[in-house]
Amino acid sequence: MKHFLKETDFTTEELGDLLTLAHDYKHNKASSSQNNVLAGQTWAMLFFKSSTRTRVSFEAGLNDLGGHALFLSQDTSQLSRGESIADTARTLSRFVKGLIIRTFDHKIVEEFAQAGSIPVINGLTDFLHPCQSFSDLLAMAERWGDEKNLLESLKGRKIAFLGDCDCNMAYSLIMAANMGGMEISLAGPEGYAPTEKIEDLLSAEGYFPNHQFTTDPMEAVEGADVVYTDVWVSMGDEDEAAERTEKMKPYCVTSKIMKAAKSDAIFMHCLPAHPGMEVTEEVLEGPQSIVFDQTENRLHMQKAILAHLANAVSDQ
Repeated sequence: MKHFLKETDFTTEELGDLLTLAHDYKHNKASSSQNNVLAGQTWAMLFFKSSTRTRVSFEAGLNDLGGHALFLSQDTSQLSRGESIADTARTLSRFVKGLIIRTFDHKIVEEFAQAGSIPVINGLTDFLHPCQSFSDLLAMAERWGDEKNLLESLKGRKIAFLGDCDCNMAYSLIMAANMGGMEISLAGPEGYAPTEKIEDLLSAEGYFPNHQFTTDPMEAVEGADVVYTDVWVSMGDEDEAAERTEKMKPYCVTSKIMKAAKSDAIFMHCLPAHPGMEVTEEVLEGPQSIVFDQTENRLHMQKAILAHLANAVSDQ
């Protein structure tokens, strides 16, 4: 059974195909068969965390592909009353064609994939956010490349990530950059560096770590094609808000930071953003910002992922 729990669940060749298909969906060139690939199918969306972009983009995408989205929250399912993940996965597998999960511990999506008999998509965990990182690669490739070979346009480019570098977005960008042949440099306070778990995952998947960490934001952005940041306080970290905010202040993406990158560098943020904290409003709303291109691409990339998984199931 094909799942999408982490970036490397697709091969590099498949990533290239996803970029092409997502670009085609975006510009209304996908074939009629691909546009109806989920016709008559119901996919469940099980969310343990609140959401705007993930929920709306998946619901809209499922509808665009001819399918139907069934939204479930942890609180309104029997999981809230102690039913096991395994039993829930086996039950849902009898009702729906696929499952999209947005949750905390990454082991939850792994357990659903192992126990069920339908494709599982990671809509976000505390460890990885692969739908976002692949959508981000699409936004970068469209900025730089030829639509006939979007993947090739990523090779040799540099991403600089500033802020909390021990987070799902940093880890997914490390994974995605590796697959796209890109360099990634991360900058944050001591104690917020990427941990060995991302290196262990890369090694297990046959990739070599391609990232560097520094406490100097100017060093990280030197020569960068992309300056990327995320919120300093993720869901579940609210008790650390004051401490994190104080430590992260030097890593706010300002105009000075952007000027230290390449002259044509782009600014990216997976949103929601907090202007005045991880990024200034001047940068967020400025000409180098492509944050809403990223947002839109969630729809198109996720449609490509859904189509690919549906085709994989039909081929089995």
